Amino acid sequence: MYDDDTTTETSYDSFEQHVHELVGSTLIANACQPHNHRFATVSEEAVPCKGGHIHNIRFRTDSYDGHYHEFCGTSGPAVSVGDGRHVHYVSGYTSSEDGHTHRFRAATLIENPIDCNCR
Repeated sequence: MYDDDTTTETSYDSFEQHVHELVGSTLIANACQPHNHRFATVSEEAVPCKGGHIHNIRFRTDSYDGHYHEFCGTSGPAVSVGDGRHVHYVSGYTSSEDGHTHRFRAATLIENPIDCNCR
């Protein structure tokens, strides 16, 4: 699914700590009461891995009809978007609540969006 040439780091030496914002919506679930949920979170710090890095992700959705869902997992590797910046793809299923789960697919926002090096 991911090509090695799309990662932004090629070695642990070029690794820098950072986080990403992640916002999205789940897909619609529950045939009896169709609905979805929204989520917003910030990833944990980058975790080095072969060919780049990933991020641990955890969130709790907004509530609908008295229930919410949770997710705990990892992002995919960094995907270059040009200008030395990158995003991460995140997909999976939420926890089961009220007799159902939700699938979701999202991409993180770029790290350091204003790139301010003012000190």
